Amino acid sequence: MDIPYVRGRVAMQAHVGLPEGTYEEEYARNGFFGRYAHLYRKNAPVGWTSIEGPCKPRSFDLRPAFGGGGDLFALRKPILGNADVRCSTLGLTEAMPYLARNADADELFFVHAGAGRFETDFGPLPYETGDYLYVPRGTCFRFAPSSPTAMLSMESRGEITLPDRGMLGQHALFDPAVLRVPSPDEACTLGPDASGQWEVRILREDQITRVRYPFCPMDVVGWKGTVTPFVLNVRDIRPVLSDRYHLPPSAHTTFLLRNAVVCTFAPRPMENGDPTALKVPFYHSNIDFDEVLFYHRGEFFSRAGIEPGMLTFHPQGIHHGPHPKAYERSKSATRTEEVAVMLDTKNPLAVLDAATPLENPNYYLSWSDR
Repeated sequence: MDIPYVRGRVAMQAHVGLPEGTYEEEYARNGFFGRYAHLYRKNAPVGWTSIEGPCKPRSFDLRPAFGGGGDLFALRKPILGNADVRCSTLGLTEAMPYLARNADADELFFVHAGAGRFETDFGPLPYETGDYLYVPRGTCFRFAPSSPTAMLSMESRGEITLPDRGMLGQHALFDPAVLRVPSPDEACTLGPDASGQWEVRILREDQITRVRYPFCPMDVVGWKGTVTPFVLNVRDIRPVLSDRYHLPPSAHTTFLLRNAVVCTFAPRPMENGDPTALKVPFYHSNIDFDEVLFYHRGEFFSRAGIEPGMLTFHPQGIHHGPHPKAYERSKSATRTEEVAVMLDTKNPLAVLDAATPLENPNYYLSWSDR
């Protein structure tokens, strides 16, 4: 264990009992797992008046991007991406007229709104608002909405896995037994096209290959093994709690991706056991990770002007933390009721063309009281 140096006025316990008139900044490597320094500043590090350049914090209102129809590959709109992961919007109002297969990436869908049937090689499952839907790379799948469906889509070039819970034990955050896996008890509901064929569209290096069969290729009658699609709903996530200390976002990790993590912020009691403990995220400078946060529902206690369906993007190298009014509100708050999905990536993300018309260009000034 590294022994910390201590100089000047500091809080001996991180995030608790800050010296009067100071703002705490966590300068940490490897997310919140590596070496660190806590800096106690006289002014909040987000008190800028202007930012010019790619480190500027950005926000996007994704709601207009959740379109309609049934063509997954045409309707999916990439918002952010790098060589490891791509984050997109997807809106479906009709059943897909083909079967999809992603040969480039594992798929993780988060259902922001809607319900329906999620069909896979392994069998079908119902889906509903608040579900994560995991599809292993190379698996055929299809959505048949029963109500208009809006989803956040995350494609990972590496395998998506569940995190090791360490000292918390294997049943922390959620018991793996709550994962819903499909069974091939019901046939795929996709019928043949006008020529009597069934079509599979395969995504490979961002190009589509169309394969047609004289029978429905989603015809599995049994399966066994350790690779399967599954569904996890946010209501089954039981967040880690600390009554006297604000835990870092990584404590809420739900999935591991290649050079990235997905975390889920779920309703929980706040840090009520010590009146000097921070109840909102501490200021931190993203040194090794880009941070993306999609707001699903509830009151987003650390942000002002954010509504469900919006997304924020904080690049590496720039500070962020709670808005000033959120910090003041937190002092009397006892619970947070928000549900949000966070994607943190080790490699920088590019803002893609579909995001441009959705941007709030003044988001970076939202930490100001002006």
